[in-house]
Amino acid sequence: MNAHNTIITVGRRIGSGGKDIARMLATLFGARLYDKELLNLAAQQSGFCKEFFERNDERTNFGRGWLHFDNPLMGGSFYGSMFSQEGLYEFQCEAIREAARKGSCVFVGRTADYVLRDMPEATHVFVTAHGDDCLERVCQRSGMEPRQAAKWIADEEQRRASYYNYYTGKKWGHSESYDLCVNSSILGLEATAQFIANFVRARGLKKENKRKNNLL
Repeated sequence: MNAHNTIITVGRRIGSGGKDIARMLATLFGARLYDKELLNLAAQQSGFCKEFFERNDERTNFGRGWLHFDNPLMGGSFYGSMFSQEGLYEFQCEAIREAARKGSCVFVGRTADYVLRDMPEATHVFVTAHGDDCLERVCQRSGMEPRQAAKWIADEEQRRASYYNYYTGKKWGHSESYDLCVNSSILGLEATAQFIANFVRARGLKKENKRKNNLL
């Protein structure tokens, strides 16, 4: 692990522009962006087809029970006819850790802040926005009517919170779970990305100065 790698995890409200901000951060730091790509990595490591991870992505519908699946989803590896959702989550966690070990990267969601909680060079960010801005962005991108979009946002955020809270023991979106929480409605997406980048740089500089002082 290179101590100068930049690792950023981005949690986000639906419609906050958090994914776009994560993409901008990856560009600013020359880092690799991991969102759905994590499912590919987890699939490669586990032997399951990517579609199996997509079907259960950020979901806790099965609790601590077993997932039943057909043989075509097994991707050529033998696991029997059942597999626990916790097993899938562990494959995904290992994919996150492996990606972080390889170089600078930005992770979107999937409890990456929790998985990398012991990695000192990682900065954990949560992006929120005003409700009206979230609703407008979702309507523009999906074509849904406002009432339909509002219900969809509420349902998806409940699912996302349930997944995060279940696996981390923390609370999704609560400030104590992150290094920085920022409202993208205040500055706009590009300026928010720059603000976060400055925070990451300042945090890294402070850690480097502390390390150097400890060596004196």
